[in-house]
Amino acid sequence: MVSKLDLYRIFCVVGRNESFSGAAKELFMTQPAISQSIMQLEKELDTRLFNRTPKGVTPTNEGSLLLEYVNSAINLIEIGEEKIAEFKNLTIGELRIGVGDTISKYFLLPQLEAFRNRYPSLKLKIENGTTDTLISLLKSGEVDIVVCNLPVDDDALNVRSCMDIHDTFVYGDKYRKLLARPIGFQELVKLPLIFLEPSSNSRKYVEDFLLSKGVKISPEFELGSHDLVVEFARINMGIACVTREFTEDYLESGMLQEVQLKEQIPHRSIGVCSLKSVPLSPASTRFLELLVPE
Repeated sequence: MVSKLDLYRIFCVVGRNESFSGAAKELFMTQPAISQSIMQLEKELDTRLFNRTPKGVTPTNEGSLLLEYVNSAINLIEIGEEKIAEFKNLTIGELRIGVGDTISKYFLLPQLEAFRNRYPSLKLKIENGTTDTLISLLKSGEVDIVVCNLPVDDDALNVRSCMDIHDTFVYGDKYRKLLARPIGFQELVKLPLIFLEPSSNSRKYVEDFLLSKGVKISPEFELGSHDLVVEFARINMGIACVTREFTEDYLESGMLQEVQLKEQIPHRSIGVCSLKSVPLSPASTRFLELLVPE
């Protein structure tokens, strides 16, 4: 007898393949058995989950909604099963980390190297994206922890700070004379500004702070990566909002100069987020100890 959980597993595979025959091939079952399982689930829920067409199947509105929840639930179940195996001295298992490109390059790489040297048998999976995207992956069970720009305000998460960072503005040679003296925010925003795209947590933090001072920004350029922002400043495209700690090579070499602000932007942090409702795996716990030592 097929259990309810088995029906949901079949349901997810059909939804992913949008085909009974594709699901049958993936699950090593017959197509009639797949069709019968979906019909049984539809009968139990008293709801049609798929529209049948000559080319395959597509989820109904109800089916799409259910797929979202069932995929998350099955992902979490699979994670639970994997976490049991990880108790064998971390000799097997996987650590899945969500992290932004910039933090990965400037903060996380040395930590990953040290962790891999200590636990060479563990598989590492890295997912990149914006903070909002990574938090969604965490909640759906697709990553174990997220390393991201703080603040993150979410009651479902444990948030631990790892490192303080500072937002600042930098410029190239073209603006050297103009910015030879301290300036205020009102004067700063009259210059051509280079910012990260609006979805970035770093951008939101600085933008919210400036708004609290009655200053609204209208950037000349909105870019997808910190490295691009820095390079645009280097070739004199404008004044760039950057993270000081991630721009030290440019500042120390003299390729960029830091704007002397009359008022400093309050520091923020890089942190690690995990779900309160899901215990950390041994691998996640060890990695967290590396990032946030006692």
